[in-house]
Amino acid sequence: MSSPFISISSEYAVAREAFNSARSESVTSQPLTGLRLAVKDLFHMAGLPTAAGNPDWLATHPLPKKTHSTVDTLLDAGAQFVGKTITDELAYSLHGQNKHYPTLLNPAAPAHIPGGSSSGSAVAVTENLADIGLGTDTGGSIRVPASYQGLWGLRTTHGAISCDNMVPLAPAFDTVGWMTRDLSTLEAVAQVCLNQEHQRPGATEVKLGVAEGLFKQIAHKHLCRDWLDQLPKHTTLSQVTLSALPSSALDLEALATANTFRILQGAEIWQQHGNWIDAHHPDIANDIMLRLNWCKTITSSDIQSAKAQQQVIINHLDSLFAEIDILVIPTTPGVAPRCDADDDTLAKDRNTLLGFTALAGLAGLPQLHLPLFTLHNAPCGLSLVGKKGSDLALISMAKKLANT
Repeated sequence: MSSPFISISSEYAVAREAFNSARSESVTSQPLTGLRLAVKDLFHMAGLPTAAGNPDWLATHPLPKKTHSTVDTLLDAGAQFVGKTITDELAYSLHGQNKHYPTLLNPAAPAHIPGGSSSGSAVAVTENLADIGLGTDTGGSIRVPASYQGLWGLRTTHGAISCDNMVPLAPAFDTVGWMTRDLSTLEAVAQVCLNQEHQRPGATEVKLGVAEGLFKQIAHKHLCRDWLDQLPKHTTLSQVTLSALPSSALDLEALATANTFRILQGAEIWQQHGNWIDAHHPDIANDIMLRLNWCKTITSSDIQSAKAQQQVIINHLDSLFAEIDILVIPTTPGVAPRCDADDDTLAKDRNTLLGFTALAGLAGLPQLHLPLFTLHNAPCGLSLVGKKGSDLALISMAKKLANT
């Protein structure tokens, strides 16, 4: 199986050891002591190269002099850095495939793609080469690989964690997140990284709104339905109420979530990277380059219309959250596509996937993936979506649900 860690040159290995040596002070009493940290190759680390998944990016950008604040926070809390991990080029993909590196295999389902763009961090955790897979989530890059590989994955509230000293994709949607094999580790990282003063207190009585219409559309609907039907029977959930939301309450096609997100994200991507692309003509995979070329064509009128629709979506979600505390939705439409899927299949999968993942992205909401199921020997699950600042409350609820 190919390594999820980048291997740029012998100098990289030397620099990595120097970085670890500089952080070798005693951390035996810290909350993350003994946990291994894999860092997505978008986060800058002083003295280590950042390639953002593309050799031409590496060749045209200086060696970072500063470290991303969350990496510093995790290391100060005792985590041990084990390496930077492969990312899809510029993080503009959800599939976990990068032509510049050996093909990453999905350890949980080898016949299926690993999911991107935090693909390397996910694989490192799934393979037990790391305990914490640090990544980013703009359009689903924590939630999707977590779903495809059977990991716990948290996309944090937009703005809850700083995106300093890193390669951006679309800043209005970029978030920091992480994946772990167990919920206790995910919670330990959250306690370290999230400012609890900015978190909503957990409610004593919690109302879960189940997006019935979305669950009818997915491949693992029967697994989800059986699990949800069992929840009211557990006495430990006596203060948790399930409310079935009608299909009309969350109609992704009517809300145009995928297209709205695609336009707004694409406009920001070109704003961030357009000048570099035009100046350096980087070698980028065809499917990603096609999307980047499309980004260049987005007009101010397109953006204005998309922003208006984004507000419609936000208002709609606000109205839902006036009646419920947590929204329960599928994370992905099913298991990961197969490795031998053709380009058209992958493109259609991406478009369908964005409809689901765009909800939290457009509204800046936290979303937690629960790796509950297996279908055809491949992982899948569902998600809890909360109000802004309810990241820790989602984890608390997941702990109750996971024990049922």
